[in-house]
Amino acid sequence: MSRSSGEGFLRGDRAAVEPLAALVAVLAVGAALGVYTVALDDAAPDRERPTAETTLDRVEPVVTRGGIVEPERLRGVDEFRYAATVTIEADGKTWRVRSGDRAPAPTTTRRTDAVAVAERTVTVGVGPGQNDRGTLRAVVYR
Repeated sequence: MSRSSGEGFLRGDRAAVEPLAALVAVLAVGAALGVYTVALDDAAPDRERPTAETTLDRVEPVVTRGGIVEPERLRGVDEFRYAATVTIEADGKTWRVRSGDRAPAPTTTRRTDAVAVAERTVTVGVGPGQNDRGTLRAVVYR
């Protein structure tokens, strides 16, 4: 008797899986791979984060005391990683710090492939006991 006749399958000497169990196993593996892919994507560093946002994250704590931005503290900002201009505007006044001659123009207001722009509304101390709403803006060459 040969094995190709199919009788071996009827005698039960080979392993077999119910179709429903096999389908559930395939779906479970597919779902696990999907969850793994999403988790891996979330764990990857965000390379598209604008450098202007990073610059603001670094500058804001330096120039802020008690929730009020003090423009005079711009002088305490260390060197920037990229060519950058940081501006504080409030009450018709402007304070600015630039990272050298290669820094972008402070009047740039929109993002391009070469320039990242970010701004936040902040409370600015414009005089003794006088606070005003203002804008903290960073313009950075990437």
